[in-house]
Amino acid sequence: MKRLNVEEIFRMSNLFKVFSDETRLKILDVLMNEELPVGDIADQLAMSPSSISHQLKILRDLNLVKTNKIGKNVYYALKDDHIEKIIKLGVEHVNEN
Repeated sequence: MKRLNVEEIFRMSNLFKVFSDETRLKILDVLMNEELPVGDIADQLAMSPSSISHQLKILRDLNLVKTNKIGKNVYYALKDDHIEKIIKLGVEHVNEN
């Protein structure tokens, strides 16, 4: 594998910062199972919708989640299967003996 360039290192660093935040990881975990609006995510995590919205903006800006507007509701889902793979690999790694 070739070495990472400066831009790749910067972007990877930002990506992994997302995974270092417990709230964002919890949101990604919830979204691995289904597409949900902010209120439902907030209910599942026992958090305020405004704090969830703030974290979703960060996830959206980093291209980790996508939106789907249905009527007046905006539903959030993982952008692609890469995010789920990263989480599953992380779980596999932390559970190694």
